[in-house]
Amino acid sequence: MKVLILGAGAVGLSLAAKLSSVCDVHAVCRQRHANRIKDAGFKMTGLWGKSTCTFSCSEDVPEEDYNYIFITSKSTATESICEQFSDVIKGREVISMQNGIGNEEIIARYTDKVIGGTIITGFEWAGDAQIHVSVETGPMNLGRFPSGIDDNVLQLVELIKSAGLQVTGTENIMSSVWSKVLYNSALNPLGAVMGVPYGKEKNEHAWSIIKNIVKEACMVTKAEGVPLPWRTADEYLEFLRNFQLPNTAEHHSSMLQDISSGRKTEIEFLNGAIVTRAKKLGIDTPYNTFISEQIRFMEALQAEKQEHS
Repeated sequence: MKVLILGAGAVGLSLAAKLSSVCDVHAVCRQRHANRIKDAGFKMTGLWGKSTCTFSCSEDVPEEDYNYIFITSKSTATESICEQFSDVIKGREVISMQNGIGNEEIIARYTDKVIGGTIITGFEWAGDAQIHVSVETGPMNLGRFPSGIDDNVLQLVELIKSAGLQVTGTENIMSSVWSKVLYNSALNPLGAVMGVPYGKEKNEHAWSIIKNIVKEACMVTKAEGVPLPWRTADEYLEFLRNFQLPNTAEHHSSMLQDISSGRKTEIEFLNGAIVTRAKKLGIDTPYNTFISEQIRFMEALQAEKQEHS
């Protein structure tokens, strides 16, 4: 079994490390990580175990017949990765293991075999090619996009299980994708705007904003016919407040980290995507619109700051 991981950052390299024990893996990553892995191995600590391992990695793709190709990059890079490696992914099974709404649709323009995936796990850089797995709030989910499950998906589920990871197959992957979008859209941008860890967002004023962000998103999922694990927005909000938020209370927003580093955030695939889809459906989303514009403003200010530095 041969697996290729494109856009391998913290998620992709960690996945490559685990899979390297059960199949042939090649990860496309930054050269500094590849050099470190070759010289000293990839080091992992935390919930996925403590280990040091080596696996094939570089900035290019060896010519092989890959059974599965993961894309684990930021959503902002999905289009460029598909363009760069269009000959590699054409006609092959490609899995989006990313944040947000819209990645599967982009990939589907380059291959007719798309598998959606979600992973709600916290990966923290501890140095070049060094990752600490800090949080895991549920199993990885995999399913055929836009819906269904088949032998190729089930084979992938078994492969990942054999590597010692929690994973389930689902016939409705968009339910899983949207469930993660609810979580990220509720906490990530507000945490970036205020510069606080997620636990601070239990404040009554922050929670008022979060409630409206979630309710608008749930209006979109209902209109699109996407079934969620929760019957109502209020039911999800209870789950968010009592389970997800406490489990990630110390986590800092990835959007804040991106803005601080001068990178584009994933806002267009989260709250921005909710707004775009809502407009097509005739649904008003003032809270998601406002928070999206705030993040875009922060991005612009940081870009301006870097230009003059």
